Formats: sequence, C-alpha cells, structure tokens
Amino acid sequence: MKSKWLWALALGLVAGAIYGGIALATPPSGVTNPPWSPVIGNFPSGFDTRAKTDIDPGKAKDFWKVHITARGATDVHILENIIAPGGTFGWHSHPGPSLVIVKSGTLTAYHAPDCTMPHDFGPGSPNGSTFVDDGHDLHMVRNNSTTDVADVYVVSFVPAGFGRRIDEPNPNPGICPN
Repeated sequence: MKSKWLWALALGLVAGAIYGGIALATPPSGVTNPPWSPVIGNFPSGFDTRAKTDIDPGKAKDFWKVHITARGATDVHILENIIAPGGTFGWHSHPGPSLVIVKSGTLTAYHAPDCTMPHDFGPGSPNGSTFVDDGHDLHMVRNNSTTDVADVYVVSFVPAGFGRRIDEPNPNPGICPN
C-alpha cells in the first residue's frame, strides 16, 4: 500500500512539473504567418543527399560541396514569420535544426542561460541575415525595433510527427528578457 502512495506522489510531482513548465512558458507575441505558411513535407525514410559543383570555370578544380542526411522519418517545415515591432517568439527550443533567413528588419537572438551576448541578424547586420539553429538550445528571438516589421523564413528538420517548437519558461528571469 505504501509503495502505491509513493508512486502516486511521484506521478503527481512529475505531472506538476510538466504543467508548471507549460504554464510558465513564454508564448510568441506579435508574430503572424501568411496564409501559405507553414508548408510541411514528410520524408518517410529520411534522406541522404550530396552535391558537388565545380565553381572555377578554368582548368583548376574548386568544388563547392553540400551533404544533408536525415536518418529515419523526417518532417520538413517551411514557414514565413512576420514579426511586429516589439514582437517575440518567446523562449523555446527545437527538436532538430533550422535554417533561418531574415529577409527584412532585424531580429535579436538571446541564448540561455545568461543572455549576455545577444546577436542581431538581418540585412546589413554585422552577423549577416542568415543563421543555423542546431536545435536543442534554449533561445528567444525578438524584433527590438519600435518601427520596422521583420520578415523571416525558416526551414526546420524534425523527427516525423514531432512539433517543430518546444515552448519553455524564461531560464533566468532576472537576467534574460521575456
């Protein structure tokens, strides 16, 4: 009988922690998607593709190379996000990598746990207008502008059936912005 109570208590603590994490999550604000977005494709067996192109038209060989591999069923999400001035994606992570292109405006990315080294991305930014999110890192992206809308395109690779976004609470409310 005692072990049943211990199991019930443990289950209650786990459920409370899960609920608490969801309740404390920082949801997106000021982010919209055009009607076409998102587009989701499924590759049931994953994929392994590579290409090599000679980028030197002369006799010398100078190869550009790419190799993309996904083992197991994979969903690929393509979406466009329009972020209003002051808009934020909230604190979150992803179960897989994303390729991000900031078409217009400037977005600031903050990374847990200390948020002390934010990076700006956008046309004309010293960091450029593209970045790769490797997945599994806790971050928040915000449009800190008071006047300019930001437009960003994202291609995400995730295990089939998984959501592309995992909402998280602010990791350090005294230091990190919401």
